[in-house]
Parts: sequence; C-alpha cells; structure tokens
Amino acid sequence: MASVKPEERNLITADLAIDEYVGAMTEGQVANLDKLFTADFDQKICGKQDLKHSRLEMIEFLKKQKGIKMNCRTTTQIVEELPDYAIAKVTMQFDGFAKTDLITLVKENGTWKISKSVNSYK
Repeated sequence: MASVKPEERNLITADLAIDEYVGAMTEGQVANLDKLFTADFDQKICGKQDLKHSRLEMIEFLKKQKGIKMNCRTTTQIVEELPDYAIAKVTMQFDGFAKTDLITLVKENGTWKISKSVNSYK
C-alpha cells in the first residue's frame, strides 16, 4: 500500500485533525495548515497578559517553525465528540512546565478543522 503524502491527507475524522495539529505544533509539519483551521479560527493564550492570535497569525507562526521538533511528550484526549463538533485536550509536557491546549473542532463539508484554541501553562 502506497503511503499518502502529508499534503494529500484528508482530515476526515477529528482524530486525524488533532494528529495534524500536534504534528504542526510539536514536529514542524506544515503541509496541511491551510486545511487545518477554520476561516474564523482564533487562539487565546492565558497568562498574566492574555494574548490572542488570528488564523493568519497562527499559520505564519507555524510556517516559521517548519521542521523544528519540540522536546516534549504529548498526550491527546477527546473530551467530547458529536457528529460535527468536538473538544480535545492536548498536553505538551516539557522539562519543568506543561502547556495545555484546549481545542474546538468543527466538521465543515466533510473535513474536520480547528476553530478555537485556548492555551495555559503550568
């Protein structure tokens, strides 16, 4: 069986979209960024001063990280999944701190996409 090129992968399940997101965030895999996020995607980073990023800002950031692998252990958990909507928790454990990313996914025209990301650090 021939392997599928990253840019040809279809995000037909929430799990595949989550895996694609984790690959982009932790391994610098950027082939499907244009397919991965909804048009109205936004990211919020909670901290002393909350930060917000748009879809374009997120894609630009990830493209700059192309090929860079993070030194972290990552776990994922789908918290809730409905036919066209899901919430997942992605935890990236680094040496000395952890980043928790709660992501909301929606199914648009048969493809799962990430619509929102809320990050916190411990």
